[in-house]
Amino acid sequence: MHRVAVLALEGVPPFELGIPSRVFGNAYDDSGNRLYEVTVCTADGQPVSSDAGFTIGVSAGAEALAAADTVVIPPTHAMSELLLGAPLSQAHADALARIRPGARIVSICTGSYVLAAAGMLDGRPATTHWFKAQEFQRAFPRIKLDEDVLFVDDGDILTSAGVAAGIDLCLYLVRADHGTAVANRAARLCVVPPWRDGGQAQYIDRPVPEPTTATTTQARAWALEHLAEPLTLNQLAAQARMSLRTFTRRFRDEVGMTPGQWLTAQRLDLARHLLESSDLPVDLVAHRSGFGSANSLRQHMRNTLGTSPIAYRRTFRPAPAVA
Repeated sequence: MHRVAVLALEGVPPFELGIPSRVFGNAYDDSGNRLYEVTVCTADGQPVSSDAGFTIGVSAGAEALAAADTVVIPPTHAMSELLLGAPLSQAHADALARIRPGARIVSICTGSYVLAAAGMLDGRPATTHWFKAQEFQRAFPRIKLDEDVLFVDDGDILTSAGVAAGIDLCLYLVRADHGTAVANRAARLCVVPPWRDGGQAQYIDRPVPEPTTATTTQARAWALEHLAEPLTLNQLAAQARMSLRTFTRRFRDEVGMTPGQWLTAQRLDLARHLLESSDLPVDLVAHRSGFGSANSLRQHMRNTLGTSPIAYRRTFRPAPAVA
């Protein structure tokens, strides 16, 4: 069983602290067996105060970090010195130093400040809550901050944006570990979408559109039903009843990426699902997901995921064992 340790810091928001337990705790195999064991710990095994006015007791200290396959760092609202680029306290630095080589390290929201203060993000790509992005960049200029995305996967270290993006990232990890079916089942049990389109750009200081304001929602819903077909910007703009220029601008404002980037992401998502859940030949997977040819699908998967369709299927849909 994959062991997850969640490090509770003084001033932790209870919602973010509970995300790993909720998402990983709802990941089951086809036989109903849990796939993750989640332990909430503190650096010294003692209770910490939440930012909601109550104390959180834990079942373990830093020894849980040493035993974990994945370590999750939720945010804290009580360590204001980190916002100015101060180093991590010795107690917390020592606790993080116990994380074993090869373990996966994850931050939720401004938990990225903890990793940054520990020097773990120097020279690496990362994200954090968009509201703190400029402050974060000033405090830690050596980090390659991307404030437009919901999360960043840099191999052994992954960082997410604010609050709900922590759910997105945990579901992404379940999917990477066990495939689409398990992640989708966990999402349904949590009553959350298994995947959200776009990045933080759609959440940054923009008013909610009035009900009478035209949006690109209908065009996106239509596109999802016609992914196997060649789709043009003019077709999508017509579905939204907008000019091409207005549609392109509004689409980027709402989704955080261009229509072409969004279409490619949806087609890749469908192709991955077909590779994981069916025995369809790669040529047919490419056709049904709108890439047209196996070569096109291979190129997009190689550029985006760093793997080929056959290798992806082998990873997420292993051959059945021979009796």
